[in-house]
Amino acid sequence: MQFDLPREQSSIIKVIGVGGGGGNAVNHMFRQGIVGVNFVVANTDKQALEMSPVPNKIQLGLNLTEGRGAGMNPEVGKRAAMESTDEIKAFLEPNTKMLFITAGMGKGTGTGAAPVIAKVAKELGILSVGLITSPFSAEGPRRFQQAQDGIAEMKNHVDTLLVISNDKLREIHGNLTLSAAFSQADNILSNAAKSIAEIITVPGYVNVDFEDVNTVMRTSGVAIMGMAAFDGERRAIQAVEAALNSPLLNDNDIKGAKNILVNITSGTIEVTLDEVSEITEYIQREAGYETNIIWGNCFNESMGEKLSVTVIATGFETHGAQRKDLSKKDRIRFTLDESVSKAPVPEKAEPEIKEEHISVRNIKLQPLENTEPKEEAEVINYQLPFTFDLTPAENINKENEEEAFGQEEKPSEDFVLKEKSGMQFIQKQQTSQSENPDISRSAAKDRISKLRGLSMKLQNPSAMNEMEKEPAYLRRGINLKDVEPSNESNLSPYYVEQSEDKLPALKKNNGFLHGNDRVD
Repeated sequence: MQFDLPREQSSIIKVIGVGGGGGNAVNHMFRQGIVGVNFVVANTDKQALEMSPVPNKIQLGLNLTEGRGAGMNPEVGKRAAMESTDEIKAFLEPNTKMLFITAGMGKGTGTGAAPVIAKVAKELGILSVGLITSPFSAEGPRRFQQAQDGIAEMKNHVDTLLVISNDKLREIHGNLTLSAAFSQADNILSNAAKSIAEIITVPGYVNVDFEDVNTVMRTSGVAIMGMAAFDGERRAIQAVEAALNSPLLNDNDIKGAKNILVNITSGTIEVTLDEVSEITEYIQREAGYETNIIWGNCFNESMGEKLSVTVIATGFETHGAQRKDLSKKDRIRFTLDESVSKAPVPEKAEPEIKEEHISVRNIKLQPLENTEPKEEAEVINYQLPFTFDLTPAENINKENEEEAFGQEEKPSEDFVLKEKSGMQFIQKQQTSQSENPDISRSAAKDRISKLRGLSMKLQNPSAMNEMEKEPAYLRRGINLKDVEPSNESNLSPYYVEQSEDKLPALKKNNGFLHGNDRVD
């Protein structure tokens, strides 16, 4: 059994990182430092534990996995945590009032062991907060499904659950490298734990203690969290607006929340009463006047002139669950209707009607007897002044088809059309030129490609800035360099001269002197 807990002053707040993802997040928190918090990493992988700078370590399932990890199997992670229940209790029992459980959902140890640790904390009466991440879509559907199962299991045991979507990180920060993407996720989890813990541990003029946090988070279910920092004259309203519109949250609507915890952190420029009023009044309007708001402030000189606002809203799990279930049902119903009931018939029938060769297969053309062949005429491509709405195509004798199109004819000659039963035709205005389908298809592809490129530029702020700096005539491909001057002359053939009466008179230029009306 590997159980390493060095002696240190025990804090009422502890943070445990479970598995590879949770361990990386706690390593990041440990390097940053959170005031008044004890850290521990728990993993089935012995090598990952040895590489962690965190002094407190619990190896899960030593007899089960022998230090080799859970092999992407959540069931193995669950059994490993159950085997190490005594070690987990030994770490939590001394003076622990609040526990942050950090894990990445989708793999083996974090997905399977984190709910077991949350269950142990619940049995000990410890306030538990789950800080978890959902996987990137690129990690595959199996991992995504395992993550959903793990999140559902965590909801059954933790008091408050905060879920960060890794796909939202990609939407915000773009195509990051793999290490940078996971570093962003670690940074967000660290900020979440730091904001909540330091509300309790860092003193301020308006102090918030553990019991205030306990009131907000005890058995509150899924929570919504947002944070932002701004400086300047409007820093308070800008920070609270940005915090409530955090793009990292799956649902940033705090309407109907029962309890909201607000942490206001200032640096060298202390927060004013007016700024506190702006923040709390804005949150009260957005959440509703029945919501209980608990706020506190603390100081951090490293903030400089910035003002940081952290908002944690709880107590609306039922509403959120109903809204998510409804959207999920709608999505499933739409998928079933499209793929099973409607897709086979119309998707095959419509393209056949639009194909040009339908007129060849469904119309039998018989040329007149006195028809002279002419080269370069293509009977397949000429446009008739009729549009046919046909029933599904019928098989036509191949010999008759070759006989009908074996001779090349003038497009202007008259033809006899044989009408079949069930055939409908609509008179259509004759176009002056026939469209080449290949050219039209190529033009459509070019247009789609240009629109897609423009859309990608508009979504990328840096590309948008570059596009705004470039003049419009360059974007349109107009070259204004080395333009030859015009040869046109704008000289008038008339001029004004004073007459004998000393009055202005209009006279015509001399063609020999001015080059006008010159006779060769």
